[in-house]
Amino acid sequence: MEYGSAALLVAAGAASGLAGSVAGLASLFSYPALLAAGLPPVAANVTNTVALFSNTLGTAAGSRAELRGQGRRLLRLGVLAAVGGSLGAALLLGTPSAAFEFIVPWLIALGSVLILVREPLRRWAARLPRLAAPGARTSPALAGTVLLVGLYGGYFGAAAGVLMLAVLSLSASEPLPVTNAVKNIATGAANVTAAVAYAFLAPVDWGAAAALALGCLAGSRLGPVLVRRLPEKPLRIAIAVAGLGLAASLWYEAGAA
Repeated sequence: MEYGSAALLVAAGAASGLAGSVAGLASLFSYPALLAAGLPPVAANVTNTVALFSNTLGTAAGSRAELRGQGRRLLRLGVLAAVGGSLGAALLLGTPSAAFEFIVPWLIALGSVLILVREPLRRWAARLPRLAAPGARTSPALAGTVLLVGLYGGYFGAAAGVLMLAVLSLSASEPLPVTNAVKNIATGAANVTAAVAYAFLAPVDWGAAAALALGCLAGSRLGPVLVRRLPEKPLRIAIAVAGLGLAASLWYEAGAA
């Protein structure tokens, strides 16, 4: 790999780590950078998934305060997301991607809108015991949704964090930094299981993955610190707007193809 491409991927990795840990939008920077470095789409997708494993390490290290006391919840959500990630990897490796890629922008847009209208939806969900998942229990609705988001994260992954943040925001009344930290671990579980499959069965570019992962580790370590200090409502709006921007970009690319 040329030095210029490696530097581009390290810089994109830092931006991805920061965006991923704050907003769940890591692939907004990393996937286009891999394409710019010359990787074909499928190779860029699987390389991106493998590299973003370092995001989980960085965010876990930076979110220790928010994750304190969340062990059982993380285990439940992590197992569900990991199962989903495994199914997503199997789907990518075993089926054509056109149909699923068609709905990706819609999923991203839906997650962004859910974040924007989180508070009214929380009040509505609180009146429906089957949708609320407080404390020590994970409702069937939450479990199924986390599994599906994990599947999406293992398959393509762009803005899986936005979707997971939207789902978790509706399931618990807690500060955004806590929800964000839990989101990072849950999506990381889906990413790791998919990455293991891709490492053995898919055309991963290991040089590109290493350069991207190096930047991701640094950026993701800083992200939780920013979330802890920024005001919640403007940050939530910025996350949603960024998600809608990514959806619009994917719609445009699909129309131009």
